[in-house]
Amino acid sequence: MRERGDCTCFHEPFMYDYYLGRAVRTMPHFEPQVGRPRIYADIRDGLIEAAQLRPVFLKDMSYYVVPRLFDDEAFASRICCAFLIRDPRRSIVSYYKLDPDVTLEEIGLEAQWRHLEWLRSCQGRTPLVLEAEQVQTAPAKAMALFWREVGLREMPWALAWGRSPPPDGWSEVGPWHASAMSSGGIRENVDESDAQQVFESVARLNPRLRRYLDHHWPYYEKLRDLAARVS
Repeated sequence: MRERGDCTCFHEPFMYDYYLGRAVRTMPHFEPQVGRPRIYADIRDGLIEAAQLRPVFLKDMSYYVVPRLFDDEAFASRICCAFLIRDPRRSIVSYYKLDPDVTLEEIGLEAQWRHLEWLRSCQGRTPLVLEAEQVQTAPAKAMALFWREVGLREMPWALAWGRSPPPDGWSEVGPWHASAMSSGGIRENVDESDAQQVFESVARLNPRLRRYLDHHWPYYEKLRDLAARVS
């Protein structure tokens, strides 16, 4: 989205409200930038102000704003949302490796489902849902769907990056994006390992991860049932 050049992009702006403003927990590998707004209302107002100049894109986590967003329909109505989901057997293991203290809420799928359901009830339509595995398999087709959903023209060349330095916003959470920063585009998913087997090998030593999976799996299945068929 940054490579497009026609949007002002924000990386998880509501992270500051969740981890600092409300101090839900301490996030590892996080070096906050001085001067960034840390309260929901201030973050929201800054996004609205930026959108006066040109389109704004933000990647964020539903659990940062659910259920607070439900009491802010005026703001929610200005946003075109799309949801990216991933097999939680893989995402839980991936998250755990970077943050062994990851919480049940941070797995995120329950909040995504609640967010999507609320949008459907308010707007009378289902937002676009994309599966990460299909995005990796067919990135051009997946992004064409996304750009069409949000009303932006297709720019296939934006699928390759590296012509400019990493975004400033990534400096505060660099270890979370090491792989993306070392890539030049969306890499094809070549992990042929069995997701269940990998998850079980980790969960045997960390039983709470199985509880996380059991909790979020039904929400994942509901979201996956709504996902666009890309390839």
